[in-house]
Amino acid sequence: MTRESRTPVLEVRDLRIYYETPKGDVHAVDGISFVLYQGETLGLVGESGCGKSTAAMGILQLITPPGRIVSGQVLMDGVDLLKLDERTLRQMRWSRLALVPQGAMNSLNPTMRVHQQIEDVIRQHQTKTKTFDRSQLKPRILELLSWVGLPERVYDMYPHELSGGMKQRVCIAMAVALHPGVIIADESTSALDVVVQRVVAQTLLRVKADLGVSMIMIGHDMGLMAQMVDRIVVMYAGRIVEIATVEHAFRNPAHPYSQVLIDSVPTISERKPLKITEGITHDPRNPPHGCIFQLRCPFVMERCRREAPQRREIRPGQEVACHLYEQQPDGSYRDVRDTA
Repeated sequence: MTRESRTPVLEVRDLRIYYETPKGDVHAVDGISFVLYQGETLGLVGESGCGKSTAAMGILQLITPPGRIVSGQVLMDGVDLLKLDERTLRQMRWSRLALVPQGAMNSLNPTMRVHQQIEDVIRQHQTKTKTFDRSQLKPRILELLSWVGLPERVYDMYPHELSGGMKQRVCIAMAVALHPGVIIADESTSALDVVVQRVVAQTLLRVKADLGVSMIMIGHDMGLMAQMVDRIVVMYAGRIVEIATVEHAFRNPAHPYSQVLIDSVPTISERKPLKITEGITHDPRNPPHGCIFQLRCPFVMERCRREAPQRREIRPGQEVACHLYEQQPDGSYRDVRDTA
């Protein structure tokens, strides 16, 4: 499928989310834009505090005070989700746009059995439609549990009776209960051991393949992203610094921050020291003029301190916001470090 023939299912345009503090607003998400295409898995990556989970909450309009959405658009089928009333949003959140949250134990109600929590999702959205059939409710829930690899006994269990991986798969079952078109998985494997991580990751991939959904995966495990996603969006300090196909992202990372992230992935074939991004981060209430990464970039130039780089496509399938790439007369881009 060519890039031109892909169908956008979710478009984020210039989204800004700030958190109010007594000493000024923290720019948690500061003007990000990206597109999720039909059937695609998009990875949203970056270190803790870069704004990736805040971006997800903004897409779903789940930002709570002191946070607020300052501006932007989140388009789904041409409808701006940021302009919808709460009632309409509540109907869309499970049926068309669903979340697999970070920390399943904190997301599940400890006083309700698993089947009651899944029932609640279905009842809230389908009791007033012809698609709701009470007699089919239990078989449907059992089918959902089987779909995510859980045994029938989980139906009557409480969350505290389940392991971490089982709780996470219950959250996946809830997210897919109404067959949404888009699923956002917010670091759904981060609190699990490596074996359970693989089980949960495989569950997400199977659900995506069976339902044909589009998915946004949020995380900082670059090794897992390499196996799971089609494209990677790299965030730093609330902004997007690079968007690339997974092949470009791992073979030819363009932004200096992306290069550090890729170099942090351990390998069994090569022993190498971990590269550390030196320098200090800026005050998130007062972003620097110019490039957002300038205080930690080993290749910073005077231009980086004056002018914020615009995101440009330096090769098909790879966009980067960095002054290290100069456009040539033939339209191609050259890395200025290659002339040294």
